[in-house]
Parts: sequence; C-alpha cells; structure tokens
Amino acid sequence: MIELPSGLPAELVPLSWLVGVWEGSGVLDYAIGDEKVTREFGQRVSFSHDGLPHLNYSSYTWLFPEPGGDEPKPLATETGYWRLARPLTDADPGPAMLPGVGERVFDTAEAVETLRNADGGFDVEVSLVHPGGVSELYLGQVKGPRIDLATDAVMRTRGAKNYSAATRLYGLVDNHLLWAWDIAALGQDLRTHASGRLAKME
Repeated sequence: MIELPSGLPAELVPLSWLVGVWEGSGVLDYAIGDEKVTREFGQRVSFSHDGLPHLNYSSYTWLFPEPGGDEPKPLATETGYWRLARPLTDADPGPAMLPGVGERVFDTAEAVETLRNADGGFDVEVSLVHPGGVSELYLGQVKGPRIDLATDAVMRTRGAKNYSAATRLYGLVDNHLLWAWDIAALGQDLRTHASGRLAKME
C-alpha cells in the first residue's frame, strides 16, 4: 500500500509512489560504433515536493571501482521537475515569480480524475537539466506504478556533446524502483544506454 506524503497536492497523487529517496545500482551498456562501454554504477535519486503541483527530482551517479581500483568515481548528475500535463491556470504561480490568483482548480481527487487520458493514465511532463549543457523535455504518461517518457525537445549549449533524443521507463516492482534509459547520442540512432534498480531508503 502506498502512503501519501503529508501536504501532497491532489494532482501529484498519481506520482506519489515516486516520493522519497532511492538508492541502488545499475549497468551502463552503450555501443559507440564498434566499441562497447559497459560499467556498473551506483545511484541515489530523490523525489520530493514543496507544496506546489510538481515533484522536485535529483539524481547522482558514481562508477564503481574497476578491478584493482580503490575509490568510486563521480559519473553524472541531473535535476528537474515532474508534473501532470495540463494547461496552467491563473491560480498557478508564474510566469517567473508572479503569485497565483484564486483557487486551484485541481485540488480534489474528483478534479484530478478529469485529467485522466483515454488510455486510463495521466499525461506527464518532465523537465531535466544536466550540467554538461543539455536540457530535456519529456512527455509521456503515468499509469499505475509505470511511467513511460520520450523527449519532445532537447536543447544543447554550443559546447555540449551531441545528444538528440531519449526515452525512459520507470516502474515500481517488488517495492523497488526500476528504470531504463535509451538515448540517441554521438550521431547514433536511439539505442539502449543504461538501467537501474533502486530501493527506497528509510
């Protein structure tokens, strides 16, 4: 049974199973031309909320030492926001720091149910930023304990490495957060990149 965190906005209930800190390991397995990069890594992921209708997300990964190595090495970080996809109303904050005006529209379970899509799930938007100059906008859906995402837009700074598209899959299986990430990068088509299995920290 999923326990709802206190103060969680009603429209985040479909994503509530993500809330918390998760830690575990995964495998990086990516072909670059005829070469293949395969490494094991550790990961710590946090989903939190601040009373606004989105989840705050952060991820930190590190490479496990290779045989004969001593210390794990930092690998990657990313941060962003997850929310149900819906038109923003006057009651939502923004743009910038402008406060919302009036009552929130989707503050009850009944109101949130009106956002359910034809497939029986809820459309979601995920915005992620990487320190290497890449920003991603994912669109997809959450349906029960499964989330499917695909990039709608990828922005890169002039000095960023080539990265053009991605898909991600998240699922809650046996109380573990499982995920898989495919990417199109370095001039290649979309292909398997990495996957992980994380346990919720107490």
